Amino acid sequence: MLETLLMLIGFQLAGEALGVALALPVPGAVLGMMLLFAFLMLRRGVPRALQQGVPALLQHFSLFFIPAGLGVVLYSKLLGESWWQMVVALVVGTLVTFIVSAGLLHRLMVLSRARRRAARREVA
Repeated sequence: MLETLLMLIGFQLAGEALGVALALPVPGAVLGMMLLFAFLMLRRGVPRALQQGVPALLQHFSLFFIPAGLGVVLYSKLLGESWWQMVVALVVGTLVTFIVSAGLLHRLMVLSRARRRAARREVA
């Protein structure tokens, strides 16, 4: 478990350092997740520490919502004043996510069909 935490925190710190060093407008945690993804892709597998430790962390995932809940309570007046901007941002963000995801899925399905057809032609 300790190895899992160290690995995850290490990637987050690397992302933070990369974001600061390159003055990127992306949060360090997001960059850390991208670095972790690249690491897993290059390694072509998940290290044993992550396989065993991450499920244990996910059991306590609800703890990550405590800071968000506290923020809602702390900034309730501000949220009440600008509720419609948040609703617009949430709706637009959700629609963009759906459209991009659907487009990506469609493109991947087309590529998959093309590869299957090419494989059938090679066999025949």
